[in-house]
Amino acid sequence: MMGWAKPAAWHLSLRSYLLWGILVPVGLFILIDSVVVYQQALTAVNTAYDRTLLASAKALGEHITAEGDADAASLRTSVPYAALEVFEADNRSRMIYRISNTSGALVDGFEDLPAWRGSLPAQGPYAALADFYDATYRGDAVRVAVLLQPVAVNNARVMAVVQVAETLELRRGLARQILQDTLWRQLALISIVALVVVLVVQRATQPVRQISRRLQGRRPDDLTPLSATDAPLELRPLLEATNTTMSRLQSLLDHQKRFVRDAAHQLRTPLAVLKVQVQSARRGDVVPEQALLEIDHTVERATILANQMLALAKVAQLSHEPISQVVDWDAVLREVALDLAPLVAERDLDFDIESSSAPIQTHDWMLRELSRNLLHNAIRFCPPNGKLAVRLRCNAQWAALTISDSGPGISAELADRLFQPFSAGAGHSGSGLGLAICHEIARALNGHIGLTNRLHQGQLQGCDATVQLPVKQAD
Repeated sequence: MMGWAKPAAWHLSLRSYLLWGILVPVGLFILIDSVVVYQQALTAVNTAYDRTLLASAKALGEHITAEGDADAASLRTSVPYAALEVFEADNRSRMIYRISNTSGALVDGFEDLPAWRGSLPAQGPYAALADFYDATYRGDAVRVAVLLQPVAVNNARVMAVVQVAETLELRRGLARQILQDTLWRQLALISIVALVVVLVVQRATQPVRQISRRLQGRRPDDLTPLSATDAPLELRPLLEATNTTMSRLQSLLDHQKRFVRDAAHQLRTPLAVLKVQVQSARRGDVVPEQALLEIDHTVERATILANQMLALAKVAQLSHEPISQVVDWDAVLREVALDLAPLVAERDLDFDIESSSAPIQTHDWMLRELSRNLLHNAIRFCPPNGKLAVRLRCNAQWAALTISDSGPGISAELADRLFQPFSAGAGHSGSGLGLAICHEIARALNGHIGLTNRLHQGQLQGCDATVQLPVKQAD
């Protein structure tokens, strides 16, 4: 049963990331700030226009008189509408007023304006006996100012309630105008920020595009390092990592080319010899038993050569893989010595081995191949009835393997090139890959290998092959 296909990931460019990452928070801030600005503008407008309403109420209070005696007096007023016109800002708002006594009885003004039923604030913003509240008049929202005006004429003493209401069109329009002016400025700010981000990102990513063009213009086999001298500091780690990767690829490519070249060169000779031997056998130049013996010897040499070349290629492959295995070199060395015991017995060698535990972080195959090649090489160079000693010593930092043969030793010039592929010792018919494999394994494991002649009282006693590898430290 087929599963659901996963949707493609939404990839954004660096420019898009910066634009969204900057504009979205700025946009949210502007949205919140706009609401706050509108509320603050409306509060400021209300405060300013409330003063106008209070002034209107005070102007109306100046036209109120009283008739009668003491508390039984009644209110009288004659308010010309011109007293309110001076307080009207324009024709978008209307002023409505109502004058009554404390019991709510209408004295003058608009009867359908609801009477004040509130109470004075404990400590209002004005020294006068005033109150402000929002109400509805004939379906329109209004702002109402209430002034308690004491009236004293002769013996008359009475309290008048002056209410002045104003529709809110002008207030809200002014608040909206302030908000619109603010939004236009903030929109201009966002546009400038977006433009700056685009230009800065365009300029900042120019080195990336230049590097991309240089890489696209290269030949497929061009793995030379990229120049990082003119790159920004943030790109230099990426360029250094890229150059390191390209160096590794170049090393692998060179090794592959060298392997193919050497394989073609080295395998051509035994195959040509094998062909000649087969043709000679067909013509009857040699007896069949001799022909088969020669063919078997040639095939064996070709097989050894092919196996060693594959081993050399495997070393290069494993050297680029992570190593998590810890191998005891002592156990590996003794297993290899046991495998090669028939060769030691065939040459009747005086063989001696001393070893101690040596934990090495490596692939088991590499350590086994290293030990086998060194020991096999020493057996080949030892004369019959000679001595062969193997010593493996270990300390806190290094493990050292020394294989001492009793052969003819090596010359100085031969010692310099014995670790190169296909450099066999004088007088021997080996492929010349054994020590090269050992050298590559030691280098892959951050160790080192060397060959030195062993002298005793000025006399050559043989050759010592020494390998040192770092020991795996205890956690």
